[in-house]
Amino acid sequence: MAQVRQCLILAAGNGSRLRAVSGALPKPLVPFQGRPILEHVLHSAQQAGVEEFVIVLGYRGDLIRSWFDSRWHGRAKLTWVENPDYHKSNGVSALKARDAIRGNFLLMMADHVFDAETARAMVRQPLRPGEVILAVDRNIGRVFDIDDATKVRCYGNRIVEIGKELDEYDALDTGMFLCTRRLFGDLEAAGQDGNCSLSDGMRRVAGRGSFRAFDIGKAWWHDLDTPEALAHAQEEILLYAA
Repeated sequence: MAQVRQCLILAAGNGSRLRAVSGALPKPLVPFQGRPILEHVLHSAQQAGVEEFVIVLGYRGDLIRSWFDSRWHGRAKLTWVENPDYHKSNGVSALKARDAIRGNFLLMMADHVFDAETARAMVRQPLRPGEVILAVDRNIGRVFDIDDATKVRCYGNRIVEIGKELDEYDALDTGMFLCTRRLFGDLEAAGQDGNCSLSDGMRRVAGRGSFRAFDIGKAWWHDLDTPEALAHAQEEILLYAA
């Protein structure tokens, strides 16, 4: 099994829901535990052996790039991809990075922090041709904002449906995927009028029986999408570390 060395991070959104605490900063630079959210994502993925990050920028991307150009001291290579259509859904951002991805890759969100052990476990998973593996949380009751969470319905370890509006679900999307390059074709095929979300593409993957769930167990993760979610995560991380 080839080692997964690339990670695609989607960091293009305007983060309007976090604006009350972000001020003029783009969401990936909002401080969490004293460091930008995006830096947490990078460090945790590095601990899984990732050597190269492809980061898609959009809203105030110049600030993100400048911050890392001046302050990033990690050994991993950073490749920046611009998405001028950042006002569209996140699948568009993923498609912008297609030419920078060479093989199997981790796919992450710039506003989701996670236990590094989850990433380590993910990159060890055998990945069949055309398959996508999603790290899921079956401990639904512990999630801070269930209404905002992307829900997942599974049949065994196979994901059969994904979306925020699902009425029946048994797990939640943590924002970490292990993918083959075929995902880009699924996203392109799912697009309508030049727009598509990741969930649109993943539904196509599920439709051909190639979408698999990886249960993260008791590992922690947080979607830092609102001021309330950010404050809750700050408190919970302190308890987790105690």
